[in-house]
Order: sequence, then structure tokens, then C-alpha cells
Amino acid sequence: MAITCGSFRLHTTAERFYIEPSDGGSVDVLVIDRVSTDMSLTVRSDVPLSAETMPICGVMGTIRLPAGLYLIVITKKTKVGDLLGHAVWKALNFDIISYKKTVLHLNDDQMQDNKTFLSMINSVLHTDGLYFATDYDLTHSLQRLANTSPDFQDMSLLERADQRFVWNGHLLREFMTQPELHKFVYPVIHGFITITSSSINGKVFEWIIISRRSCFRAGVRYYVRGIDSEGHAANFVETEQIVQYNSYKASFVQTRGSIPFFWSQRPNLKYKPKPQISKVVNHLDGFQRHFDSQVILYGKQVILNLINQKGSEKPLELAFDKMVTSLGNGMIKYVAFDFHKECSRMRWHRLQILLDTVSEIQDEFGYFLVDAEGKVLLNQEGTFRSNCMDCLDRTNVVQSLLAQRALQSQLQKMGFLQVGQKIEDQTDFEKIYKNAWADNADACAKQYAGTGALKTDFTRTGKRTVWGAVMDGWNSAIRYYKNNFSDGYRQHR
Repeated sequence: MAITCGSFRLHTTAERFYIEPSDGGSVDVLVIDRVSTDMSLTVRSDVPLSAETMPICGVMGTIRLPAGLYLIVITKKTKVGDLLGHAVWKALNFDIISYKKTVLHLNDDQMQDNKTFLSMINSVLHTDGLYFATDYDLTHSLQRLANTSPDFQDMSLLERADQRFVWNGHLLREFMTQPELHKFVYPVIHGFITITSSSINGKVFEWIIISRRSCFRAGVRYYVRGIDSEGHAANFVETEQIVQYNSYKASFVQTRGSIPFFWSQRPNLKYKPKPQISKVVNHLDGFQRHFDSQVILYGKQVILNLINQKGSEKPLELAFDKMVTSLGNGMIKYVAFDFHKECSRMRWHRLQILLDTVSEIQDEFGYFLVDAEGKVLLNQEGTFRSNCMDCLDRTNVVQSLLAQRALQSQLQKMGFLQVGQKIEDQTDFEKIYKNAWADNADACAKQYAGTGALKTDFTRTGKRTVWGAVMDGWNSAIRYYKNNFSDGYRQHR
């Protein structure tokens, strides 16, 4: 794999930007002409001594606004941990630098537009959850990376990335056309990553969650539901749980995404706007496009539809069931589970009903496992695609339980758990596990709905509590305000 530089110095003159690797990994310097906007390579000796210099952590890309082109750079990062020996970073701060030295060429309206756009971009950049690695491909699961050709391995991170998860893809369009510049940039994903060193029975292992949000059909809660004409679902997230121990690697992948046909739920000041199913489009065409791509990417599909089977959500459940039947694809199985009805009055133990229903299928799907020599022992043959209305709160609870069941089997296979031992009995690790999945819920919820997740008291403790219900009410109130009065601005970003 072509290696990307790890850190840089940005040298700025009136005519040019010079981006120089500061880790000694390359003698080349990227030059960007601020007038012609051309990008080329030069050497360190060509950087003027009079240039203003600042350290940067990376280049997000470029964007054109009314005032002209802007260069977006990462100015602060923090290390999340090491994934299979590769450093993973979270981007914290950014700088948006104009190619132009003045905005006097703009009229008053253009100046105001430019100012608004800059504010929007800043807001997006500071939405928590942007991650990158300079020498590892975060956009692909372990199983996908293990099933690639030598040509793929030789590609740069930019060329080989899964474009669904490259959140700076639009900003990197100019770089894509010049392969010699690829070592100066890298894909940035949006979502959640946690990397934890854990111990069970005296054996230390790395335990990781990576949630990759799709940049296709991106948007916020009530403004983006369903799918687009290409079959891309709103709030689509691929979540991978990884275990690494002495070069053994195991992975379990799940997905979530909005109910994949054409429907909307526009804010109208009501606490819960009524969903509307479109009556003027061919739902089955987009529905088929969505699941065709899911089967190609992930294999067999089990849909876990967790929405209410009465009230305003009922028409969505009936339509979903009908479309799966109409599609007639043997690779797709539909399971409806009315989460709120089954778990009402704090009866959260009834989630076991769902786990029991799909346990044989989960065993059939399996998970990805590689031994210390790099030999693939098992492949995951299918995925669970979970959804509720937002694909946040109910969805994350169920995903955490399925992931725990997979982890139980993986840890037994790797020799961590002895016969009869369960993850629930490992007090220290269970606390780490539950808190990490609750943090994943909060991150995904903040990115889509504007607040932390609901129901995380159950994910963190295994119990539904009165205080958790109170906090859900508080978060719901904040969501109501944001969804009705500020998400229009967030969506236009």
C-alpha cells in the first residue's frame, strides 16, 4: 500500500501554499498556486524562507465558495489507539484558508453568502466523530481487506477507499485526478471508534468498535428518511466489532439504515410527526437497488424491523413486510419485533425473545476469524440489518446484544473463556463493553438527531431505570427543539 505522510508543515506565501511532510518520509513538497489553483510537486529547497509556517495534522481537501477556493486542513488531532499496529486518530480542530487574499471582489450579498457557507462548513467540521489513519484503511472491514487482490493492496488509501464512508470525498476531487499527490491526503470517516485493551482470565487482548456512517443520503433526523433513487438509505451505518489477540483477529459486522423505501416525516411542531409514504414513485425499484447492493457487499440479509406495529408506525411496518415478500429474494429474511410493546413496563428481559428467534441464523452467519499466520479460518456469511424509526436507540440496544453473542463465541474460540464462562460473569470487561456500546449509541445519535441516545441506561447497566427514563424525556425534549427549530440549518450544510 502506498504510504501517506503522517504530519506536515504548511508554508504560506502571497502566491502559494507549500505542504511539506514533517516526518521525513518524503522529499516531495506539495505546491498549490493560489492564483491558478494548480497543484504540483517540488522539493524542500524551493520553499521560500520568508513563508509563514504552521504545523498541520493533515489536509481535508479544497472547496469552492463565492469568494473562491479554500484549503481545509486539520490543525489538531488526538490518538484513539492502535488498530492492528496502526495509529488511529480523531480530528479535533480545523482551519479553512482562502486562496484569495481579500474578499473585496464580492458584493454585499456575496459576502454574506460566503460568511454563511463558512459558518456551515465550520459547523460540519466540528460535528464530533471524524477519524483517520495515515497507513491503514479504515473504510473497509477486516473481511473485505482479507479478500482483495495484489493490485488493490498496491493502491493508495484514496484510490482503494470505500466511497460510501469517505466524508471528505467531495473535498478531494482535485487530488483524485493526480495520483502523485495521494500521499498528501487520506480518507476521513465519520462515526465512532473506540480501541480498548482488556483482560479476561489473565489474557490481554484489544477490543474495538468501528462505526462507519455513509456519506450517501447524509442528513439529519426528520429531514432525511428512507432512500434515494440509487437505493442509498438515510442514516446508514456499518458497525464492526473487532478482537485482536496475539495476531489472531476476529470481526463481526452489522448494519443499520432507514426503512428502505420512499417515505418522509417532515417536522411540523408536533412531538412526533406522522410518517408519510410516497404515493407517486415506484418503491420496489429503489428497494431492490438497496438490497441488491447489500447482498453483494455483505451476503445474506436478515432485516430486524423494531418499529411499533400499531399507531403511526404501523403502515411502515406493513409496507416493509409487503415489499420483502414482493421482492422474493431468498437471500433476504424479514423479522418484525415490536420493541416498545414487548419491552413495555420495564420488561427488557423480553429482548431475549428476539435473540432466541435469530440465534440459529446468527450461528449460520458466523463471523470473520484469522489465525496468527494470517490464514482465514471463518468468513461471515451474512449480516443483520437493524432499523427502528431513527435507527438509533432501539437499534443500538439490539446491535449490542447481537455483538455480545458473537463476542462470546469468538472469545471461546480464542481460548479466553473456559467452558461454562460467560461475558456477563467478567465484571470488569462487561462494564467496558456496555459503556463502549452506549458511547457508540450516543455518537450516532448526536450526528443524526442532535442529542445523545435514548435507552443507554439499559446498554450501560443491563437494566432499565427510572432515572434513565427521566433522561430519555430530557433528551427527547432537546430533540424536539432541535428537529423543529435548528435542523433545517444543519441539513443545508
